[in-house]
Amino acid sequence: RHLARWGAAVSAYICGRRPVPDPKMDAAASAGVESAGADGDPNMARLDDMLARAHVVIDAMLGTGRSRPIGGAFADILRRLAAAKARRPLTLVAAMDLPTGVDADSGAADPLCAGADFTVSLGFPKRGHFAFPGADFIGELETVDIGIPPGLDGGVPLSLMTREWAAARLPRHPSDSHKGTRGRAMIVAGSPRFLGAAHLAAIAAARVGAGLVTIAIPESLVPSVAAKAIEPTFLPLPESARGVPASSEAAKLILEESRGCDALLIGCGLGQTPAVRDMVRRVLMSERESPPTVVDADGLNALAQTPGWHERWRSDAVLTPHPGEMARLTGESRERMARGRVELARESARAWNKTVVLKGAYTVSARPDGGAALSPFANPALATAGTGDVLAGAIAGLLAQGVALGDAAALGVYLHGMAGESARARFGETGAIAGDLLAEIPKAAENLRRTETARRGGAAWRP
Repeated sequence: RHLARWGAAVSAYICGRRPVPDPKMDAAASAGVESAGADGDPNMARLDDMLARAHVVIDAMLGTGRSRPIGGAFADILRRLAAAKARRPLTLVAAMDLPTGVDADSGAADPLCAGADFTVSLGFPKRGHFAFPGADFIGELETVDIGIPPGLDGGVPLSLMTREWAAARLPRHPSDSHKGTRGRAMIVAGSPRFLGAAHLAAIAAARVGAGLVTIAIPESLVPSVAAKAIEPTFLPLPESARGVPASSEAAKLILEESRGCDALLIGCGLGQTPAVRDMVRRVLMSERESPPTVVDADGLNALAQTPGWHERWRSDAVLTPHPGEMARLTGESRERMARGRVELARESARAWNKTVVLKGAYTVSARPDGGAALSPFANPALATAGTGDVLAGAIAGLLAQGVALGDAAALGVYLHGMAGESARARFGETGAIAGDLLAEIPKAAENLRRTETARRGGAAWRP
């Protein structure tokens, strides 16, 4: 009715039964809306005619509660919609809430789902928008306000990371800041095989704003990494063999030096030698108080090989597993994780008393209190070696600046996702590499700062 009054030629095809009398359809007819119903169109010739004339098809067949396979007239209608789209690819399909056939909770997709070019979600986004395979059928997503009272979502434990949320949590620094006030991060990373991990993590921590970054790495590897990473300082670790830390002595030195740090990251590219595992355990499970900590990659692998690790190490920290590492930590299969990533991240965060960042398309950041935030980014350009090191370093850099654990984890994910989108725009889905993210992270942060400044109605001063 509204579209017709605004000047569009509108046809409505009624898929199910309507009440009698039908005031809404009567009002639409009075506005000039042509209508037909599946119950009076046995061969669906009217539907085929409408689809052949349409520039835009609005898919509003079912609500968000569908839980059974699509059959009957709905199945025939979806087949005809898919065929019409194939014949006329420029026809746009707009879905209300979800394309018919996509499950709002799980993202499961019925084989008959025709998909959409864009989806308008009413009130709030739906979990199924960010779970595969359904996410591939959504197209461009926009959420619109429909007047739901503020605060009605107060008990919902899952939120979507947004620009406004991220901008409000960026660390701010006064004009008289110096490197000491912007925080110090220690990065325990690197091995003969994975030298680049130390560089990527350390520079990411610096690019996100940490004032001073120190790389702790086996002594013989320092010259190789220092040739590339010229901004960080170094803590050469004693070795038991070339490139292999002397676990006890190295752990003792890390613990002593980290007392002067504001954040600690351990694990990127360390390797999985027995000496590394022992060093990681000594650092993480020491009785000494440690700074806010991020554990990534081989640090997680060391935990996975330590029975009862979460009972011995109860303080909160940020764990950043990819699906393979999460499978080793939990004993769950990748298939189980794919079916319930949000639940698994939340359950693990509570059980371990840790903030868990379960990486992948639409990364989940879960807190020990049961809350979780979902990233809006799914980017194949990030499916390349080293991007996880960049994320871990970014989170550590935010922790060094005093951002709380849960916020630092989710904000790091969001900045990393923004940087990935910029890298994809520059290099394409398969041309971007991890190092391309390093220059994009500060640009993403500045972009968010301008968003926050504009939201507050101010203007940033520039000389």
